[in-house]
Amino acid sequence: MEDLGEIVGEFLMESHENLDQIDRDLVSLEQEPGSRDLISRIFRAIHTIKGTSGFLAFSRLEKLAHAGESLLSRLRDGVQPVTPETITVLLLCIDGVRSILSSIEENGSEAEVDIESMIVRIKAQMDAPTDGAAAPAAAAPAAEAAPAAEAEAPASVEQDAAAARPAPEPVTDQRQPLGQMLVDAGAAQAADVASALQQQIEGDERKLGTILLEEGKAAPTAVSEALQSQAPKRSIADSAIRVDVDLLDTLMNMVGELVLARNQLVRGVMEIGDSGLVRSAQRLGMITSELQEGIMKTRMQPIEHIWSKLPRVVRDLSNSLGKQVALVMEGKETELDRSLLEAVKDPLTHLVRNAVDHGIEEPERRIASGKDPEGTLTLRAYHEGGHVAVEVADNGAGLNVERIAQKAVENGLLRPEQIPNMDKRDIMAMVFQPGFSTAAKVTNVSGRGVGMDVVKTNIENIGGAVSVDSTPGEGTVWRLTIPLTLAIIQALTVDCADQRYVVPQVAVLELVFIDGNTTKVEYASGAPVYRLRGKLLPLVRLDRALGLEVGGDQGVYIMVLQADGRRFGLVVDRVLNTEEVVVKALNTRFKDIGLYAGATILGDGKVGLILDVSSLARRSHLAVDSERETVADKRGQQGGGTERLLVTAVGERRVAIPLDTVTRLEEFPRDRIEHAGSREVVQYRGQILPLVRLSHLLGAYGEELEGDTVSVVVYSEGGKSVALVVDRIVDIAENSTTARRDAEEDGLVGTAVIQQRVTELLDVRRAILAADPNFYSDSMDDMLVEA
Repeated sequence: MEDLGEIVGEFLMESHENLDQIDRDLVSLEQEPGSRDLISRIFRAIHTIKGTSGFLAFSRLEKLAHAGESLLSRLRDGVQPVTPETITVLLLCIDGVRSILSSIEENGSEAEVDIESMIVRIKAQMDAPTDGAAAPAAAAPAAEAAPAAEAEAPASVEQDAAAARPAPEPVTDQRQPLGQMLVDAGAAQAADVASALQQQIEGDERKLGTILLEEGKAAPTAVSEALQSQAPKRSIADSAIRVDVDLLDTLMNMVGELVLARNQLVRGVMEIGDSGLVRSAQRLGMITSELQEGIMKTRMQPIEHIWSKLPRVVRDLSNSLGKQVALVMEGKETELDRSLLEAVKDPLTHLVRNAVDHGIEEPERRIASGKDPEGTLTLRAYHEGGHVAVEVADNGAGLNVERIAQKAVENGLLRPEQIPNMDKRDIMAMVFQPGFSTAAKVTNVSGRGVGMDVVKTNIENIGGAVSVDSTPGEGTVWRLTIPLTLAIIQALTVDCADQRYVVPQVAVLELVFIDGNTTKVEYASGAPVYRLRGKLLPLVRLDRALGLEVGGDQGVYIMVLQADGRRFGLVVDRVLNTEEVVVKALNTRFKDIGLYAGATILGDGKVGLILDVSSLARRSHLAVDSERETVADKRGQQGGGTERLLVTAVGERRVAIPLDTVTRLEEFPRDRIEHAGSREVVQYRGQILPLVRLSHLLGAYGEELEGDTVSVVVYSEGGKSVALVVDRIVDIAENSTTARRDAEEDGLVGTAVIQQRVTELLDVRRAILAADPNFYSDSMDDMLVEA
């Protein structure tokens, strides 16, 4: 079947099923010659075989099926009665069709099956006199009127049919002895095989092939090929069965309950500590996992099932809009749980329609932009970390970030002062807000602001996520991240404020223990962070997010999580264990909270809530922003006191930058740095960002650090930004404003002892003007105008 191709294989399987049904129906029709339902059902089945065989260019099969269909048509129209002779001829036709199908399966083509004699017999039956009985209903009385004639006719027809049927082929597929096969193939000597057989007779329990291999009498390849040839070959008709979907769902639910029972049993056995029981429990766990995997495979279907309708959608929509769009599909064999396929179908269709309507331009605009008049829409699916990623990408005009930001301000979703400091992706994510649309006019396709928020809601309801990335003039990529299944997942059980929670393991990148000495939690503008391999990782305290009593920062664990393309740390009290959990749906009240993806029954029989990592990520960033604003307000009210500093390394010197002047820490690839005149710049969030190297500003020249990236500190104000290039980020520290000494060196405001090291305090304004001399000019002009 693998060599025949998927279409031919499906045709053979379906045809064998149809033929088996036709056999049963013909026998029933002989008992009920007046049944029009039986005749119609047989006619439809043979017509299906004829039509598909013609499409696949199996001409001999098509010819024979057409002859049988013609006879059935006369029976259906009442032109000819149903008689035992007719049933015999039709069974003869079915046997011929089955012989051709077997030949196609074995050889890939139609063999020289004698169909001419069968067709002659069918035509002879069609031309046989009907004795005035035109209707099938009259066939039975006619049979009663002439019993003797009909008693002789079947015998003659049976003899003719037996003569016309192909003689049974000799049985050649019987299992042959391995030794004989090796000798016939020239892979072993007859004497060596006889010697090995004699050893078995004398009590050697080894297999014949093993004896020959260990004695060097046969090659491993030859023995392997002989064993494969010896195995009986399964026909296509026997390779698959049809199972009710409800039965699969029931089996999946039962396996879920089995997993829960297994978890409880394993926990109890571990507490007892009996070695025999532990081994049995481990064996049970392995069998349960294999059974679960097998049941899950029965529910998996290729994503091609929902992609198959999209070419028609793209064609009709592009024609109605006057656009030229080519649809490319990659990874259509990627499999998903059947229930998830149904949930993804509508969101995916909406994204495709949106890409054709909004993304890809008209041919005239594409030609004016130097593009091919035909746009390309790419559907791409692939596995990624326990999830399936589905991308809808177009090479159109891309999203207009400025227009989205303007519309978000008009709708009251954002404040104007927030825009300059926002990431481009955060601005583009505004399109998922309810009622949001940048379309100039409303059409029957889009423009009402309804749809993208539904896409996001539907995908998140099944534990997935949706994101968008776009490059102006090049195109847009919509990305859906979907779990493989909703039923059973690998998860970590954690403890927080004496409550147990479950975190999906696919979202966990690593675990870090915080002892307060070698590892510790730091604070940047009042927000907790952790320095993970030189980079600041924003933290979310689970107890604070859930409104529980907030604990300390020592003796806790940080779970490094990945969600919505962002990495953050979740602080929990303890990490207990890893286990497979069965996801149970939550009622509406719990869903409205937005922090839980489901619930499960843990090994000790208690209910554990499964955390929604994506929701935690979104809420954490909002909390960090609001907390920073609160801290900044308090600092402005208090005036002096302790200030937080970002300590950096510039050459061999330590340079501190006030943390309240730090908008963002970034790392830029060196090859992205360009030159505008004598200045270094980089493209950053749709702007040209000027760079200043603090080593040049402070005269700390030395060997340039190797590496593909450079570390920068970004400062933004009034819609403008500059970047200060440092060698590396060292730490975040606190310093008393009184413990400093003024410095006369240009670019510094003083020095201080920070963490028992002399650290220079950067003159941020001087550094900013070195990067962009006109940075403050516009704001000064505005102040003069207002005055």
